[in-house]
Amino acid sequence: MAAKLVANAIRRNIGKSTGASFRLRRFSTAAAVAAVEPLEEESSGISMKGVKISGRPLYLDMQATSPVDPRVLDAMLPYYVSRYGNPHSRTHLYGWESEQAVESARAQVSALINASPKEIIFTSGATESNNISIKGVMHFYKEKKRHVITTQTEHKCVLDSCRHLQQEGFEITYLPVKPDGLVDLDKLRASIRPDTGLVSVMMVNNEIGVIQPMEEIGKICKEHNVPLHTDAAQALGKIPIDVNKMNISLMSLSGHKIYGPKGIGALYMRRRPRIRVEPQMNGGGQERGIRSGTVPTPLVVGFGAACELAMKEMEYDDKRISALQQRLLNGIRSKLEGVVVNGSEESRYAGNLNLSFAFVEGESLLMGLKEVAVSSGSACTSASLEPSYVLRALGVDEDMAHTSIRYGIGRFTTEEEVDKAVELTVKQVEKLREMSPLYEMYKDGIDIKSIEWAQH
Repeated sequence: MAAKLVANAIRRNIGKSTGASFRLRRFSTAAAVAAVEPLEEESSGISMKGVKISGRPLYLDMQATSPVDPRVLDAMLPYYVSRYGNPHSRTHLYGWESEQAVESARAQVSALINASPKEIIFTSGATESNNISIKGVMHFYKEKKRHVITTQTEHKCVLDSCRHLQQEGFEITYLPVKPDGLVDLDKLRASIRPDTGLVSVMMVNNEIGVIQPMEEIGKICKEHNVPLHTDAAQALGKIPIDVNKMNISLMSLSGHKIYGPKGIGALYMRRRPRIRVEPQMNGGGQERGIRSGTVPTPLVVGFGAACELAMKEMEYDDKRISALQQRLLNGIRSKLEGVVVNGSEESRYAGNLNLSFAFVEGESLLMGLKEVAVSSGSACTSASLEPSYVLRALGVDEDMAHTSIRYGIGRFTTEEEVDKAVELTVKQVEKLREMSPLYEMYKDGIDIKSIEWAQH
């Protein structure tokens, strides 16, 4: 279906010249450039950004983004090539059918989290939803509420939104987490004050995959009549979510983490009891005035289709991904010592496996693993050479925090890819340890931490 629609679109873009010959008109100059030079492909492999590899790497970075499911693409394509109306156009068929598609997608998203379609606001992604939730709530209730509670392991956009509020005079409590990455519920309860306007806790952590006890957190917030916001970008479609059982007031969602398109997300906003926010974007008043701007119909349709697929296949995906995670972990642990799983092994999403390898430098390991697309933490902060702030919050030693690698397993990951990742990881870790004087000392029985290093 997808191929047929693309072929039809291309045929329509073939214009006749004055003679009998045909000329293919490029869709855009950007497309023309991309078609000419995607990357340097040589007979011996691929070269890009100074890195040469034998072929496209295995993709094990599902927490950064996921590939679009072909069934999602099939649902989206008609709204690019034939049903391209603005969903806010009220005077003709093109607008009506686009509006109908948007409302249908809204129902698909809401069904996955047991909410009402009227509680779903489409945004550009979880970052925007987090900003609307945190800044929007506190600005709306600023006369009475001046305090926010969050955790030290939140996503960067939550922490930065909180810092922004601090600069405006609000008070923020950054709760520490236990060594397994979970929130201490007693500390959370003790931190709530009469002027607390919001509690924001990430449902599934993007770096270490731990699942927070949202039902218990929701009960505490309900007891104190404080709204609860959660960033569920990594949780949606992967673990069951019920906004009523969890007593969630606001929830941030993302399309590209559940095999949907990039550039689309949603904000769940509870209607009863009603939560109010100050809009962060002004304009035509779309999305009930919370998020002005034309709703991108193809992206919304894709997000809706991805949610419907996740609802049908969540249980199957979870069983399969859990088996692959065990295969990966057991494969590495059976051949290497000094491998530590970061975060709780019991309360975690199986598709996220964050490992630290003792006596190995993380950046060196990443460079050696060019044939496997993995990361050393969040994609949003991976450009930094500082150790992950999430791992430091868990109390992980700086040297071990530097050696962490995050493996992301997903719907389309195969056993062969997992086995290859194990083989390449073991080979690279062994190679780097052979060059490590610290590993030599460890093998000789010397306690590395007892050594007092002299400065020259």
